[in-house]
Amino acid sequence: RQIVNGAPVDLFISADEAQMEVVEKADLVRAGTRVPVVANRLVLVVDSRSRVTAVTDLGVAEIRRIAIGDPVAVPAGVYARQYLERINEWTRLQPKMVPVANVRAALTAVQNGSADAAFVYATDARIAPALRVVATITGPQAPRIVYPGAVVRTSRHPQAAATFLEFLRTPPALAIFEQHGFAPVTDAR
Repeated sequence: RQIVNGAPVDLFISADEAQMEVVEKADLVRAGTRVPVVANRLVLVVDSRSRVTAVTDLGVAEIRRIAIGDPVAVPAGVYARQYLERINEWTRLQPKMVPVANVRAALTAVQNGSADAAFVYATDARIAPALRVVATITGPQAPRIVYPGAVVRTSRHPQAAATFLEFLRTPPALAIFEQHGFAPVTDAR
């Protein structure tokens, strides 16, 4: 929204492809500069004492609340809903879903006992060592979570932005991303 409303931005890296498309449709992406930067994965986290060991366990009676980013507005929630629909679990689990404002709120809900489980990004799960990742969502049903980057058409420093964007795709930069839980784009599922 800030870019579309005229904020002075040189480079945009989006947490999902849909937001990049909004900027692109507003004709604010410099032609030929949109590239995938890194990928992430969706994971299911629970309290370390939970008996849940897989997504299919979420239907048991002891799981009353599942924190999820708002599936209408929060990318992680959108991805979680897509995945659950693909595996035919959304309708069954929807009454247990507790929409929250963001992934960090979903983590907090499990940490403080407000929720029994949460769908979050693998990168965010790393900051909550008291929680246990019971499923990493991979395979053909998994959402493709790619963070695209592009130089903004109104950039005051387009060459510097393009150079930095290219650096973010080099092996040294990707190694840093991987240390923080991101995956190469080729491993997006």
